[in-house]
Amino acid sequence: MSAIFALLSLAVLSSCSTTISNTENSCAVLAQKNGIFENWSRDVKRASNQYGVPVSVLMATVYVESSYDSNARPPRKWYFGIFPGPRPSSALGFSQALDGTWDDYKRQTGNRGASRTDFGDSITFIAWYHYQSHVRNGIPLNDAYDLYLAYHSGQTGYARGAYKNRPVALNGAARAQKMARAYELQLRRCLN
Repeated sequence: MSAIFALLSLAVLSSCSTTISNTENSCAVLAQKNGIFENWSRDVKRASNQYGVPVSVLMATVYVESSYDSNARPPRKWYFGIFPGPRPSSALGFSQALDGTWDDYKRQTGNRGASRTDFGDSITFIAWYHYQSHVRNGIPLNDAYDLYLAYHSGQTGYARGAYKNRPVALNGAARAQKMARAYELQLRRCLN
């Protein structure tokens, strides 16, 4: 009996693991999380259908923001190499959404129980945010580059062109565009 409990516990814990390998292959990422407790294929398709943002663009945003790490946070500044300082922002999880933006999302969508460390919640948030960028700034839903710039700079920052002097935003947008193109080709083989 205890052996069965141990195997069941191991199965549950392994299905909740957030370590993803081969993050540059969308099919491999989705295959790693296609189980009873988590089904990322279902989650990305649902978010894509709900907001009209291609799965490849959603996954590329996660790739750039957190590399599929559910507990991702911005790095801390360390003092004297041993004392941790504050983090530069409240970004957390797959989506790296800030506290205020996440709270706005939960309030506007009624999804009060959403968690930034849950893939399904995070991918739906990203789809929602990209849709807001489309509505507010006229960005096409398949434009991974500009959607990422709006994601990184915020809706108002994007409209003002704040990203133009931010190499981190421009490099992130280029990476998102490149990964969205690669993911799109890969997803044709594995996502029905």
